Amino acid sequence: MVISGKELAASLKRDMAAQVATFEEKYGRVPHLTVVLVGDNPASVSYVTGKSKASAEVGIKNTTIRKDASISEEELLQLIDNLNNDNSVDGILIQLPLPAHIDENKVIAAINPAKDVDGFHPANVAGLWLKQPCVLPCTPKGIIKLLKKAGVEIAGKNAVVIGRSNIVGLPVSKLLLNENATVTIAHSRTHNLAEVARSADILVVAIGKPRFVTADMVKEGAAVIDVGVNRDPESGRLCGDTDFAAIEPKASVITPVPGGVGPMTICCLMENTIECFLAQRGKIR
Repeated sequence: MVISGKELAASLKRDMAAQVATFEEKYGRVPHLTVVLVGDNPASVSYVTGKSKASAEVGIKNTTIRKDASISEEELLQLIDNLNNDNSVDGILIQLPLPAHIDENKVIAAINPAKDVDGFHPANVAGLWLKQPCVLPCTPKGIIKLLKKAGVEIAGKNAVVIGRSNIVGLPVSKLLLNENATVTIAHSRTHNLAEVARSADILVVAIGKPRFVTADMVKEGAAVIDVGVNRDPESGRLCGDTDFAAIEPKASVITPVPGGVGPMTICCLMENTIECFLAQRGKIR
């Protein structure tokens, strides 16, 4: 079964829109997400446009602040401080990557954790690992939703995550652990990686290498989640980290690229914005 992130995201956004439609009467306004885009990287511009579109679908107020790539780190940090202190802003997202002269870690740490809708702030990362209230990172959160929607049993299963980034690999490993899976974290240089991957009932691949995982690396009946978004070196088309055509016949479920995990990432960003809005009013978390 091919898991459509588009279909699940559309369904969840309809539910969120119905929820947000009640907020004006309950709270006097709707949630407000502010996205800061530095420079004109085409991929970043596309991502920000997608976030704006999703906000409109859900009924969330969206403000995009565009800054030239020459902005200084000090100026960007001051902008973030202003947004932290703006009570009309519930969620802050700094679109990554940033220009080389800006320290991304410093920028992420400057965001108020209660408004950090990406879930990247050290306080939110710590909260995830310590099982304390926090904002969950969007892509890992979306992956768990996709697995559950597809009816994949997580508890007691062997999960292998290929990729160890703070954005996907490590947090999705923790969320799988929280669902009582046994988790192995691997990477592209792991010794006997094919053997490790074949042990997985649930295989999550997030390394940014086109078609890196081949059919011989996947166990029959495994659930395969492909987080990669790459350009196929032969066709120039978007492709994932897995050889989708070869693996699909072997997998019990698999996500396509595009249309799999990506739509769920933006959907969970909308959910996080709503949760931050409500948390600041003492309603959840």
